[in-house]
Parts: sequence; C-alpha cells; structure tokens
Amino acid sequence: MGDSGIQFFNRYTGEAETEIVYGEKWLRFILFNPFGKLALHMVAKRAWFSQWYGGRMSHPRSAAKVRPFIEQYKIAEAEHVKAADEFTSFNDFFYRKLKPEARPVDAAIDSVVFPADGRHLGFAKATEVEGVFMKGQRFDLPKLLGDKILAEKFAGGAAVFSRLCPVDYHRFHFPVAGVPGEARLINGPLQSVNPLALRDRLAILWENKRYITEIETEKSGKVLVLEIGATNVGSVNHTFVPTRPVAKGEEKGYFAFGGSATLTLFEPGRVKLAVDLLEQSEQQRELYAKVGDLMGAVVA
Repeated sequence: MGDSGIQFFNRYTGEAETEIVYGEKWLRFILFNPFGKLALHMVAKRAWFSQWYGGRMSHPRSAAKVRPFIEQYKIAEAEHVKAADEFTSFNDFFYRKLKPEARPVDAAIDSVVFPADGRHLGFAKATEVEGVFMKGQRFDLPKLLGDKILAEKFAGGAAVFSRLCPVDYHRFHFPVAGVPGEARLINGPLQSVNPLALRDRLAILWENKRYITEIETEKSGKVLVLEIGATNVGSVNHTFVPTRPVAKGEEKGYFAFGGSATLTLFEPGRVKLAVDLLEQSEQQRELYAKVGDLMGAVVA
C-alpha cells in the first residue's frame, strides 16, 4: 500500500487494481499537510461538520450530483431499485437499495459472508491487525470494544476489516444467521478510515464513533459486528430488530454519506477465513468482494 496509490485485489477479475479515491486531494491535504492536519483537528473530524455536510447531501438540490457520479465512477445502475432520476437527494442515492438478485447470499450451510461491498482485510487472529497498516502500531482491542473482558474473549479469533468507499453500496448486512442484541454505541470523532489515514494512526479505529452488536449463533458461537463511522459519516442507521432472529445476509442497516467501515470478530477456533482473503491480507493488500459472497467457513 505505497503512497503512489492504494492497491487492492479484485476477486472477480483476478487482478490487482489501483483505487480511484473520491476526494483524494482533500484527503492527502488533511493527512499530510500541517495546515490540513489543523483543519482536520478543528473541523473535519467534528460531529457538527459531518451533520452539516450530511445535510447538504440530503438537500433536494444534491440530487443533481447523482447522474454525474454514476457516470464518473461507472456504477452499475441496473442493480438499483430506483432509476437515477428517481432519487430525491444524493444521500437517497448513497444508501440506495439494490435488487435482491444483485447480491446473492452464499448458500453453503457452513459459510459466513461479507457484511458489505468493499475492500477487505482478513486475519486468522485479531491481534494480527496491528502489523498490516504500519509496523510498530499497537492494535488496542480493549479500547475498540470498550470492554477488556470481551476483548480477551475475541483476541485469538478471526477478524475481518471491511472498508466501504463513497462509490460503494452502503447498506451493511449480517455475516451469519443468529440472534442479534442491541447495537451498543461508543461515541467519538469521525476521522477517515482510508488506509492512508490508518497507516499514519491506527488508533483512529478505537477513537471513532462506532456501534457494537453481539450475535448469538448456533454454529459459530458469539460473533461481534462493528460499524465504524468516518469523515462525513455522522449517521449510522440500523434497520434490524434486536432479539429477532436474522438470516445470513439479511440487512442490518446503512451508512449515510461518506466513507465508512465494519469489523467482524469471531471467537477463537470458530471460523476459517477464505484463502484469497488471507493471502491478499498477508501481502498487506485488500481484497475487493461484495456483500453476501464467501468470507469464510465455520470450523467443523
């Protein structure tokens, strides 16, 4: 992941690709320029800024941005439930729904699936996260979860970090079937979760605003899913009903405008991640895959 560009491996084309970063000049300015860092501290990571910018993206005038955005980033319009001219705002497009056939859920009885469209990093153990962005940065799972005992329970289990770009489908789904609890909020600022930012400060993960949901399952034990807010994502919206059983791949909620991320954690010895996910992550390169596709399998 050099500074010349963010590389990822596309599962569907079988090739390495360079990400087209939405707002890259602004991102590099706030991360690497002293004046930009000051702007980040004073403005960009503040909740009011995300609320203000989100308000702009929810205004009817912002609907004019939808068609140019679709064309610039070659987004598959045929997958959408609504046509481009039917969206009432850019945010309405941003958290758009897709036709059911656009994202089939892996049908294998022992599979676990990706919770979102995006670029994914997978680790056989959660403690391995710290080495992928920058050597020497410690991954603080207790701070991330806000619970030392819970962190000890999941430290040795598989973990998948899923990063959603502004061009991606922004609804997130359950990676497993089970019974979810309440989404627990841990408040914090809203900083970028782009690899350029995490390479500089991994602590962003346990500083940002985030939600944690525990899922009780029959075959994979207890599973934790986190939604992590990022720059301009002040709004994480849950559509599921706590304590009501959910199916694998069922919608859990959506992010409003901006970049964002999810983190899925498994108990030790419960799940083995997909080979290509682990191979690409070992090379410090993200794997692009879509929600509902194979992420791993329950260990028999």
